[in-house]
Amino acid sequence: MIAPSILAADFARLAEAAEAVKGAEWLHVDVMDGHFVPNLTLGLPVVEAILRSTGIPVDCHLMIEDPDRWAVGYAEAGAHNVTVHVEAAADPVKLAHDLRAAGARAGLSVKPRTPFEPYVELLKHYDTLLVMSVEPGFGGQEFMAEVLDKVRRARQLVDAGELRVLVEIDGGINSDTIEQAAAAGVDCFVAGSAVYGADDPARAVEALRERARRAM
Repeated sequence: MIAPSILAADFARLAEAAEAVKGAEWLHVDVMDGHFVPNLTLGLPVVEAILRSTGIPVDCHLMIEDPDRWAVGYAEAGAHNVTVHVEAAADPVKLAHDLRAAGARAGLSVKPRTPFEPYVELLKHYDTLLVMSVEPGFGGQEFMAEVLDKVRRARQLVDAGELRVLVEIDGGINSDTIEQAAAAGVDCFVAGSAVYGADDPARAVEALRERARRAM
């Protein structure tokens, strides 16, 4: 699965950006509040507009403080997958339940330096694990290969039936790094600059997908 990140698109032409990658499985939308991460992007009204303009399932990644208060609104708006950060959620089990009750898949994200093992039991309440392969906040950063140890461990647990999560990765994914991530066991790849920096975003999506398939 390829999830193009509109963080790398032209914010004045988001509907066109969504249309340009209509062959993608998910459309990744980064919501940043300027507090949890040192960047400010967009919020619920813009996400609602994106949802009205595309049929691609929208994958909302909330890099915000107090997701327990705000995340359910994105699910109610129609987001397919809503991911919150384990470092920010006060009651992640209740939040996962509330997101699902509102009609979305529940995702849990861990920053590069956040260990994975302490949250294995917690992940049994979630549908998606998003492993950050850059420090969250800005696009265009260099891929941190050391996070692939978390991916490998998550893949082991999924394959053994101990977890039932889709393993997603976000940060620095391009034609050079996607094969490493795929070989480690990633299911869904978030790619920003590698898609929207290309002359043909749809073709870039297919090229990334093919590289991942070969490495799996």
